[in-house]
Amino acid sequence: MPYVLVGLAIAAEVMATLSLRASEGFTKWGPSAVVVVGYIVSFILLAKALTSLNVGPVYAIWSALGTIGAFVGGVLLFDEPVRPVAIAGAAIIVVGVVVMNVGGGMSHG
Repeated sequence: MPYVLVGLAIAAEVMATLSLRASEGFTKWGPSAVVVVGYIVSFILLAKALTSLNVGPVYAIWSALGTIGAFVGGVLLFDEPVRPVAIAGAAIIVVGVVVMNVGGGMSHG
Protein backbone atom coordinates (compact mmCIF):
# COMPACT_ATOMS: atom_id res chain seq x y z
CA MET A 1 0.00 0.00 0.00
CA PRO A 2 2.77 2.55 0.71
CA TYR A 3 4.02 2.20 -2.86
CA VAL A 4 0.55 3.03 -4.17
CA LEU A 5 0.58 6.15 -2.00
CA VAL A 6 3.96 7.16 -3.45
CA GLY A 7 2.61 6.64 -6.97
CA LEU A 8 -0.44 8.76 -6.25
CA ALA A 9 1.75 11.42 -4.62
CA ILE A 10 3.87 11.54 -7.78
CA ALA A 11 0.78 11.87 -9.98
CA ALA A 12 -0.59 14.70 -7.81
CA GLU A 13 2.78 16.49 -7.85
CA VAL A 14 3.09 16.25 -11.64
CA MET A 15 -0.47 17.51 -12.06
CA ALA A 16 0.26 20.42 -9.73
CA THR A 17 3.50 21.29 -11.49
CA LEU A 18 1.92 21.24 -14.94
CA SER A 19 -0.96 23.34 -13.60
CA LEU A 20 1.61 25.81 -12.30
CA ARG A 21 2.65 26.39 -15.89
CA ALA A 22 -0.98 26.55 -17.03
CA SER A 23 -1.82 29.09 -14.31
CA GLU A 24 0.20 31.73 -16.19
CA GLY A 25 1.72 33.21 -13.05
CA PHE A 26 -1.38 32.52 -10.93
CA THR A 27 -3.50 34.72 -13.17
CA LYS A 28 -5.87 31.85 -14.05
CA TRP A 29 -7.90 30.70 -11.06
CA GLY A 30 -8.71 27.15 -12.20
CA PRO A 31 -5.15 25.97 -12.76
CA SER A 32 -4.03 27.95 -9.69
CA ALA A 33 -6.46 26.00 -7.50
CA VAL A 34 -5.19 22.72 -8.99
CA VAL A 35 -1.64 23.77 -8.04
CA VAL A 36 -2.54 24.32 -4.39
CA VAL A 37 -4.73 21.22 -4.02
CA GLY A 38 -2.30 19.04 -6.00
CA TYR A 39 0.69 19.90 -3.84
CA ILE A 40 -1.29 19.49 -0.61
CA VAL A 41 -2.55 16.07 -1.72
CA SER A 42 0.93 15.07 -2.86
CA PHE A 43 2.54 15.99 0.46
CA ILE A 44 -0.18 14.26 2.50
CA LEU A 45 0.17 11.05 0.48
CA LEU A 46 3.95 11.18 0.67
CA ALA A 47 3.82 11.71 4.43
CA LYS A 48 1.52 8.69 4.81
CA ALA A 49 3.87 6.54 2.73
CA LEU A 50 6.85 7.64 4.81
CA THR A 51 5.33 6.09 7.91
CA SER A 52 6.61 2.74 6.61
CA LEU A 53 9.24 3.60 3.96
CA ASN A 54 12.70 5.18 4.21
CA VAL A 55 12.71 8.89 3.42
CA GLY A 56 15.86 9.07 1.25
CA PRO A 57 14.97 6.55 -1.45
CA VAL A 58 11.28 7.50 -1.45
CA TYR A 59 12.02 11.20 -1.81
CA ALA A 60 14.46 10.38 -4.61
CA ILE A 61 11.77 8.42 -6.44
CA TRP A 62 9.11 11.08 -5.83
CA SER A 63 11.26 13.96 -7.00
CA ALA A 64 12.85 12.09 -9.93
CA LEU A 65 9.62 10.74 -11.35
CA GLY A 66 7.97 14.08 -10.73
CA THR A 67 10.74 15.79 -12.68
CA ILE A 68 10.48 13.34 -15.55
CA GLY A 69 6.68 13.54 -15.50
CA ALA A 70 6.82 17.33 -15.65
CA PHE A 71 9.32 17.13 -18.51
CA VAL A 72 7.14 14.73 -20.50
CA GLY A 73 3.99 16.70 -19.67
CA GLY A 74 5.63 19.94 -20.77
CA VAL A 75 6.51 18.36 -24.10
CA LEU A 76 3.05 16.87 -24.64
CA LEU A 77 0.89 19.69 -23.28
CA PHE A 78 2.92 22.82 -23.94
CA ASP A 79 5.00 21.83 -26.98
CA GLU A 80 8.23 22.39 -25.08
CA PRO A 81 11.34 21.32 -26.99
CA VAL A 82 13.02 17.96 -26.49
CA ARG A 83 16.78 18.31 -26.55
CA PRO A 84 19.25 15.42 -26.36
CA VAL A 85 20.88 16.93 -23.28
CA ALA A 86 17.50 16.94 -21.49
CA ILE A 87 16.99 13.27 -22.32
CA ALA A 88 20.50 12.54 -21.00
CA GLY A 89 19.63 14.43 -17.82
CA ALA A 90 16.48 12.36 -17.34
CA ALA A 91 18.51 9.17 -17.78
CA ILE A 92 21.02 10.36 -15.18
CA ILE A 93 18.16 11.03 -12.74
CA VAL A 94 16.83 7.49 -13.23
CA VAL A 95 20.30 6.00 -12.70
CA GLY A 96 20.72 8.04 -9.52
CA VAL A 97 17.42 6.80 -8.11
CA VAL A 98 18.33 3.20 -8.88
CA VAL A 99 21.68 3.61 -7.13
CA MET A 100 20.00 5.17 -4.07
CA ASN A 101 17.53 2.30 -3.85
CA VAL A 102 20.21 -0.34 -4.17
CA GLY A 103 22.13 1.29 -1.35
CA GLY A 104 19.30 2.48 0.86
CA GLY A 105 16.42 0.06 0.69
CA MET A 106 12.79 1.07 0.83
CA SER A 107 11.32 0.04 4.17
CA HIS A 108 12.01 0.94 7.80
CA GLY A 109 14.39 -1.44 9.51
